[in-house]
Amino acid sequence: MHLNSKETRFTTLIKDNEGMIFKISRAYCDNTQDQKDLYQDIVFQLWKGFDSFRGDSKASTWMYRVALNTAFSFLRKEKRKGHKVQMDDLQIAYEAHDPILEERIKEMYNQIRALSDVEKGIMLLLLEGKKYEEIAEITGFTRTAIGTRISRIKEKLKKQLVKK
Repeated sequence: MHLNSKETRFTTLIKDNEGMIFKISRAYCDNTQDQKDLYQDIVFQLWKGFDSFRGDSKASTWMYRVALNTAFSFLRKEKRKGHKVQMDDLQIAYEAHDPILEERIKEMYNQIRALSDVEKGIMLLLLEGKKYEEIAEITGFTRTAIGTRISRIKEKLKKQLVKK
């Protein structure tokens, strides 16, 4: 295969899905530098696996699976390092600077960060508008298990918000 064609297809795929990669990086990392590192790790892992992607599923499904597995690996490595880093303020980019919306988005990501790694992934997929079937395909759980987990996660989030 011609390298430039491969690079062009890969670059287009990343550009089309960079929001998803950014959201996963932001949800799984507390500080900007770790978010950038994880984003870069995800893109690297996608590049490494690009030739082996057979197209049995949608490209976005494959990308989510790689991104979530990379995030899990990244977190395991960070935990082994044994140090904690202060959370810095999220840089939330959108056209209109609405302080109320900005605060709600910040709080939503804080609540998502408090979930387990698997729960974070499921919620991000749900917020991305994925159907239960696609979430099941990405995560490897059954559709029924996804439905049950989403119900439990929603209850958990409600309880967290009531505590505040």
